[in-house]
Amino acid sequence: MEPKLLWQPSEERVEAATITRYARWLEQRHGLVLPDYHALWRWSVDDLEGFWGSIWEFFDVRASSPYARVLGSRAMPGATWFPGARLNYAEHIFRDRDPSAVALRHASELRPLGEVTWAELRAETARLAAALRALGVERGDRVAAYLPNIPETVSAFLACASIGAVWSSCAPEFGARSVIDRFAQIEPKVLLAVDGYRYGGRDFDRRETIAQLRAQIPSLQATVVLGYLDPTADRGGLPGAVRWSDLPAPHGAALAFEQVPFDHPLWVLYSSGTTGLPKAIVHGHGGILLESLKKMHLHVDLHAGDRLFWFTTTGWMMWNFLVGGLLTDASIVLYDGSPAAPDLGTLWDLAEAAGISCFGTSAGYVAACMGAGVEPSRGRDLSALTSVGSTGSPLAPEGFDWVYEHVGADTWLFSTSGGTDVCTAFVGGVPTLPVYRGELQARALGAKVEAWDAEGRAHVGRTGELVITEPMPSMPLFFWNDPDGRRYRESYFEMYPGVWRHGDWIEITARGSAIISGRSDATINRGGVRIGTSEIYRAVLALADVVDALVVDVDRPGTQGLIRLFVVLRPGRELDDELRAAIRARIRDDCSPRHVPDEIDRIDEVPRTLSGKVLEVPVKRILAGAAPNEVASRDSLANPAALDHFVRLRDRSTAAGGQAATSGLTEPGSAEIRARVEALESEERALSARRRRLHDRIDFLRGSGGGDEQTLSRLARLEGEEREVSDSRRALHAEIDALRAELERYAAG
Repeated sequence: MEPKLLWQPSEERVEAATITRYARWLEQRHGLVLPDYHALWRWSVDDLEGFWGSIWEFFDVRASSPYARVLGSRAMPGATWFPGARLNYAEHIFRDRDPSAVALRHASELRPLGEVTWAELRAETARLAAALRALGVERGDRVAAYLPNIPETVSAFLACASIGAVWSSCAPEFGARSVIDRFAQIEPKVLLAVDGYRYGGRDFDRRETIAQLRAQIPSLQATVVLGYLDPTADRGGLPGAVRWSDLPAPHGAALAFEQVPFDHPLWVLYSSGTTGLPKAIVHGHGGILLESLKKMHLHVDLHAGDRLFWFTTTGWMMWNFLVGGLLTDASIVLYDGSPAAPDLGTLWDLAEAAGISCFGTSAGYVAACMGAGVEPSRGRDLSALTSVGSTGSPLAPEGFDWVYEHVGADTWLFSTSGGTDVCTAFVGGVPTLPVYRGELQARALGAKVEAWDAEGRAHVGRTGELVITEPMPSMPLFFWNDPDGRRYRESYFEMYPGVWRHGDWIEITARGSAIISGRSDATINRGGVRIGTSEIYRAVLALADVVDALVVDVDRPGTQGLIRLFVVLRPGRELDDELRAAIRARIRDDCSPRHVPDEIDRIDEVPRTLSGKVLEVPVKRILAGAAPNEVASRDSLANPAALDHFVRLRDRSTAAGGQAATSGLTEPGSAEIRARVEALESEERALSARRRRLHDRIDFLRGSGGGDEQTLSRLARLEGEEREVSDSRRALHAEIDALRAELERYAAG
C-alpha cells in the first residue's frame, strides 16, 4: 500500500527551485531534455563526466589551472577527478561577497545571539591565516582543533584551508583518550583548543584534557587556547600556550588563497569501524567543493536571504556540511550547547529569534520533542521556517506526522542519509518532489545508490545492502596512515569488490524514493556521531574488574537505538551498582557522554569466530529476533554455546513483554520511568559510597604528612577520581530530576 502523501511542492516553489533552473540550463546549453527528477538522476549517474562537468560549469568553479578531463580513472577505490585543476575551497567561500551582508549568526549557552558580517569573517580569517603561518604552518601541515561550534572555529577552518593546511576537529565533549586516538594519527603541528564550555547549564573545564593532549601528541609545536569559558584567563594555566587574542599576526593582513591540486587534502574526519583506531578519512578541496555546491544549491535549495541551521558539534560531519552553506548566497546559524537546556524548546526558540528558514536536526531530537509534548509552532513566530531536515538515524513515520502537525503543514521535510565517509547525503531531499510518510524523497544526483542482496543483485521494493556502484568526487582520497590502502578497501569494498558498501539497510521504492532501516554493521551511532565498538572496549577493559566485553547498538523503531554492553568479569567479582557506575563513568570520560550504555549485563564469555573476531552483528540480529543459525555458522565459531545466552535473553524478554528484546518504547509509560529512576538512584548511592571511600583515603594521605613524590602522585590520582565521581553524581542528579518531572507530567494527565 502506498504511504500517505504529506507534502507537495507548490508550482511557485518548483519554479523558484535552483534545480529547475539547472535542468533548463542543461537543455539550453547541452541539448539534454530531462522531463523529471528521475530522468535527471538517471542521466547524472550514467554520464558521470557529463554531470560533474556540468556542475563545474553551472556554478562557475574557478581554477588557476584547467583540468585535463573530468574523470581520470573510474576505478573504486582509486577514482581520480579533474586531474590538472588547481583551486582552493576557501576562495569560493569568499568570492563576490557583499562585505556588509551577514555571513553567519551564532548563539550558545555562554553567548547571546549575534552576527558576523562577511567583512568581519574575512578579516578574522586573514588574521588567523597570518598567525598560523607565523607559527610555522605550511601547505600540507595538519592543524587540530579542539573547539566548539562557534564563529572562531569557522574562521580558523577557513584560514587553514586558505593556506593549504589540513584541518581536523573534535568536539570538546570528547574525552582525552578519544581525542588522542584521533589527532595523534595525523601528527598535527598546531593545536587550537578551548579552555572549556557550558552544556546543560554546567561548566566543563577542559584545561586538564588539553594538557594531556600536549603531553601525548609529540608532533605539536604550538598550542593556541581560546578563553571561551573564561575570557579573562591567562592561557588557561597552560605553560607555553598562546592566547587566541595574542596570536602573532598583524591586523589588516591580506587573505591569500594557496592554489592546490583538486585532490589536495582539505580536512580529516573520523569514523570508527569495529576494530582498531578510528578511521582518519581524508577529503579533498575539489571533491568537497563540487559536492557542497551540488548539495546546497540543488538539494537543500538555498537562496539569498535563507538562513541554514543544523544542530551539530564540531565532532560530526554535519558541522563541515553546515559550513558548506557559505558557498551559497544564504547565511548559516551556529549553536553551541544542549538542545534540551533549559528545555527541548530551546532550538525552536532559536529558530524564531534567528529567523531560521531551514532547520536541520536529528531523528533523535524529533523523537524527544514528540515524547515531551513540544509544540514548536505554538506561541512562536516560525513564519520564516520553510523546511526541516533530519539526519543521524532514520526518522520514524510518526516523526513525519509530528513535523507536519506541530511545525507546519506547508513545511518541506527532507529526511536524509549519508555519512562521514563522503561528508554528504546520498539519499534525501529534492525540493521539487513530494514527501511521503516515512520515506526519503530520492537518491541524490551523481550518487548511484542501489539495494543489493548478498549475491550482488540490485532490487527494487526489497531491503538490501546500501551500495554505491559508481565513484563520487567526495569519496575519501585515502585514510591517513594507511599507505597501502588496505584499511580503506576493507572498510567499503570487501563484501562487493569494486563497489562501495556503506553499512546501511535500504529499500528503493518503485517511485524512486527510499527507506533506510538502520545499520547493517556494528558501529554505534548517537545523533549522527559514530564511534567504533573498539573505542568502547578500550575504555571498559582499562578497568581491572572487566576482562572482556561486547557492545551492540540495537535498533528501535521510532527512536534512537539501545546501547547494550555485556561484560565478562574477573573471577569472584559481581556486577553491582558500583561497578556499573564505574563502567559508565569510564565510557563517559574516555569516549563521550552520548555513548554511555543504556544497559549493562554480565555474561560468561564473549562469542567469537575461530579467528578471534567478536560476533557483534550476529548478537545484534539475535536480539532483534533472528535465529542463531541465520546469523552465524556454528562451525565457524570458537565458542558457539556463547550465543545461547543472547537467545535466552531475547526469549525471556519476549515472554515477559510480548515483544522482541530490542523493540523498546518510543514513549515510556510511568512504570518504565519509575524503574529507570530507581536504577539511577541505586547508581547514585553507589557513587556516593565510592566518593566517601575516596574522601577518607584522601584525608588519610593528607594527614599522614608524607611529602614524597609517590604519596603526592597517589594523592593527585585520588583527587582526580573524586572529581570524576562528583561530576558523574551531578549528571545523575540532573537525569533523575528530569525523569521525576516527566512523572509529574504523567500524574497531571
